[in-house]
Amino acid sequence: MKKLIKSVPNCITSLNICAGFLSIIAACHGVEPFWGLKGFQWAFLFIAMGACADFLDGLAARLLDAYSDLGKELDSLCDLVTFGVAPAITLFFLLDAQGVDKWLCWTTVLIPAAAAFRLAKFNIDSRQVSSFIGLPVPANAIFWIGYANLIWEGVTFLSTWYVFLCLIIIECWLMNSNLPMFSLKIKNFSLRENLPVYLTVAAAAVFCFSLGVSGLFWLIVFYILCSLCFKPKNG
Repeated sequence: MKKLIKSVPNCITSLNICAGFLSIIAACHGVEPFWGLKGFQWAFLFIAMGACADFLDGLAARLLDAYSDLGKELDSLCDLVTFGVAPAITLFFLLDAQGVDKWLCWTTVLIPAAAAFRLAKFNIDSRQVSSFIGLPVPANAIFWIGYANLIWEGVTFLSTWYVFLCLIIIECWLMNSNLPMFSLKIKNFSLRENLPVYLTVAAAAVFCFSLGVSGLFWLIVFYILCSLCFKPKNG
């Protein structure tokens, strides 16, 4: 029974990669109707499901005291698919449908490559316990979901080659940078200790309520700026 209980977090983690796989399938349909929505919209939803599984597996591991090296490696592999590969493929097909130059669409390959390096570094870095070093891969996925929706809504200047290329380079660098980024996990409800977390949660409500899915783009920009201002300590 104990062994079965210990496997619960890994089972939840597996749902993450299943969601990532479904997101990729949906993304390949681009802007075509797919199960009542556009393909890329389903891709967004499946990535969100993967994010829920990613949160719940960590919660289950803490509640059941079921941490394991296997779980850590499995979590990173699933995150690479759901938050690295899936958003990149979604971007590829959406940009292609918007008539963007083909060479620019192919630059999306940099996103999963940078995510893979970031996750590999995370697995061997013992410092990232209460905060992160570099932009977390799920935050990267959230950023690109917001960006993709802005493109769909017709914010065309964001899809110009120089803007998109700059965003790709900056995001890939941020994931593998040494910049400290705060975690949204809180151990107590102290306003002083968790101010950046509360500010980010409030920003999420404002951006998503006023801008919908597109607000996720500005939410991650806010999160990055907030981390730069508060400079969380690692460990």
